[in-house]
Order: sequence, then C-alpha cells, then structure tokens
Amino acid sequence: MTPHMKIGIAGVAIGLILLLILPWWLSFAVIVLAIAIPAVAYGMLDSNQKARLRRMRSRKQIGQ
Repeated sequence: MTPHMKIGIAGVAIGLILLLILPWWLSFAVIVLAIAIPAVAYGMLDSNQKARLRRMRSRKQIGQ
C-alpha cells in the first residue's frame, strides 16, 4: 500500500469520526479545508517550482 493511499484512508476515517462528534457542517468544513489547503499551496507555486516538484516526484516513483 502506497503512503498516499494510507493518508487517504486515514483522512476518510478521521472525517467519519468527526461526523459522529461534530455537527455535519463543521466536519465537512474540516474535510474541505484539508483538501483545499494543499491545492491552493500548489496553485501559488510559479512554473519553475512546479516543474522542480514534478521532477522530484518522478524520481521518487522511479526509485520505488
């Protein structure tokens, strides 16, 4: 199982636990923020930084 899959499963589990504890709208907001923050951070990178990140990601996949 890949590390990304483990993180995704943990996120779903935490989201379901929050649904039981918090009001549905608050737990939904936490899940949306957990998805939106990395997406916005990636969007703020300039093209050189995005290219460097893609190169680093491809090297990591080759080594697996």
